Amino acid sequence: MFKAYKYRLYPNNKQQILLNKHLGSVRFVYNWALEEKMKKYKLEEKNISCFDLKKQLVNLKNNEETKWLKEINSQSLQEAIVHLDKAFTRFFREKRGFPKFKRKHRKQSFSCPQNVKIDFNNLIVKLPKIGEIKTIFSRKFKGKVKTCIISKTSTNKYFISILVDTPEEFKVKVKIKKEKAIGIDLGIKDFLITSNGDKIDNPKYFRKNLYKLRKLQRKISKKKKGSNNRKKANFKVARMHEKIKNQRTDFLQKLSTKLIRENQTICLEDLNVSGMMKNHKLALSIQDCSWSEFVKMLEYKAEWYGSNIVKIGRFAPSSKMCNKCGWINKELKLSDRQFECKECNSVEDRDINAAINVKEMAFIKQNLISPMGNRVELLELLGS
Repeated sequence: MFKAYKYRLYPNNKQQILLNKHLGSVRFVYNWALEEKMKKYKLEEKNISCFDLKKQLVNLKNNEETKWLKEINSQSLQEAIVHLDKAFTRFFREKRGFPKFKRKHRKQSFSCPQNVKIDFNNLIVKLPKIGEIKTIFSRKFKGKVKTCIISKTSTNKYFISILVDTPEEFKVKVKIKKEKAIGIDLGIKDFLITSNGDKIDNPKYFRKNLYKLRKLQRKISKKKKGSNNRKKANFKVARMHEKIKNQRTDFLQKLSTKLIRENQTICLEDLNVSGMMKNHKLALSIQDCSWSEFVKMLEYKAEWYGSNIVKIGRFAPSSKMCNKCGWINKELKLSDRQFECKECNSVEDRDINAAINVKEMAFIKQNLISPMGNRVELLELLGS
């Protein structure tokens, strides 16, 4: 099983200079390769392969103007070209958007695919061409290190993400049983509502810090562009965004782990989050919830613990249908917090009604969507 572990690095002044050189050089090579591909297609309508760019990289390193690239780990420079090639593949196959030039004042990173050594006893990570860097290991791992990514945040913090081939194996998934399943409806007022009637409050970390952010951003507008005071003001805004992100990630990680450990099967709705973000009245609230990130956490943790994730189609009327008699209220508005059925005269909380419907619909095979793309395996677990 492959697992990723992230630790914070504490480089000294000399190592910070070397790390910054690597970050800048990798960004330069990525932008250079992107420009070369664009020129080639514009002039000759031909594509430059990843291997041809790597050959040209050797000549670039021997050039007088760019000979400083020899100070950088060659594998890290080559990985920048590989990442660009993958970006173009995603653009043509998945329509993800044309690759853009990398900027300096953003989160930066570079890869080290080999020759990275981890020493838990001495709290050290050894990187090629950089040396031994002090590292705080929050947890240890067993297995073979495959690749590493070193990143620098906008608040000048350095991290290393290590992909490890661990000896652990995926647990065998259990049969999906209705009595051991739980339906989940994701919301804005309450972050999560279960078919059991439980509600998890939405912490709204961004909303709570919005006044402070606006105040800090107004201070930026009053500073002179390029001045040190403007840089300091930008740093304060970046630190506030980092705090919000850490709070949200901590909340999502703990909640997703709790749900996976307590339930064998979790039923969800396949939400079109990107489409919902086009509603400008709700976009900020939806973005603050990070539903997509939460679902990703549930999916990979379900693989670890042997649980099941079952999704229903996004067009299923989970919110507008009565969970008792099946009557559909086509005139239901977002402001209606109670679901009142005109057929059986039942009155129930709108979100709990939706969560119950999600669970019930998950066991109708024509509604199923396999999150990992293996619908046949999902139907076998259902006993269909």
